[in-house]
Order: sequence, then C-alpha cells, then structure tokens
Amino acid sequence: MKIAVYAGTFDPITLGHLDILARASHLFDKLILAIAEDNYKDTFFTPDERVDIAKKAVAELPNVEVKLFKGLLVEFCRAEGAVAIIRGLRALSDFDNEFQMALMNKKVAPEIDSLFLMTAPEYQFVSSSIVKNFTLLGYAPDSIVSPCVAAALQEKLAARAQEIK
Repeated sequence: MKIAVYAGTFDPITLGHLDILARASHLFDKLILAIAEDNYKDTFFTPDERVDIAKKAVAELPNVEVKLFKGLLVEFCRAEGAVAIIRGLRALSDFDNEFQMALMNKKVAPEIDSLFLMTAPEYQFVSSSIVKNFTLLGYAPDSIVSPCVAAALQEKLAARAQEIK
C-alpha cells in the first residue's frame, strides 16, 4: 500500500488545500492529512477544532484520513509508513521555501520523497491567512472554503463575540 502525507496547519483548510488533496488522493492508496499540533503560528482554531473541521471537509475522499501530529514531520511519516510528502505550491515564491524543506527532509529521511503539486489557478491566491483576515473583517469567504469551514468560522467569531461581552 502506497501512503503519502499532506501536512500543514490547515487553520482553516481551504478549497486550495482540498484541490491538492483530491488530486493527490488519486496517486496513492492512502493519503493522510496531517495537522500540525505544535507550530510557530498563532492559530485561529485549536488543534482539535482543525481536525474536526478537516474531517468534515474531506468526508467525500474515501482514502483520506485526518490525523494530528507533533514533532518532526518525517518521523510522523515513518511511523505511518508513508513513502511521500505532498506539498502544494501556489506561486514561485512558495517553491524556494518548500524546496529547502524538501532537501532537509531528504537528508533526515532519504527513503521519503517530496511531491510538489501546483494548486489549481482559481486557488493560487488562497491561503488560510487570507481566509482568517477576511473573516475577521466581516467578509464571509464562502467561495474559497467549503460550507463546513464557513460555518466553523462563523461559529468561532460568534463565540469570540460572546467572550468579549
């Protein structure tokens, strides 16, 4: 069985992420959407919330599993028996950072390959940061996230508003 891992913060998962997931899911028997629990970013959603949202978003992709992970990605990949790490690229600027990370991952785990997939043109401008920023400014980004993500964003904003009161 060929297993790959698509890892990130996914705070929240976007249609660009789902585009990469759908295409990568056809290339492997099993694809793990690995959500980083500990990272350098301030997240909008908790790790458990990100997992729950992602599970709803990928429900129609039968060979995709959602898992939370901590620590070094290549160690997670080894533990899961993965042969590849999937990385999505939106623009040339993404490639430089992703290329450096792929080289380091290859140095640490030579048995695991990195596979780069270009995001579909209609999602090249989409990022989780843009989704969060527009949501916080009152714009519902329904055209770049799935309905379950849009609902989770609105629920999170409502909960934050209640905390302020």
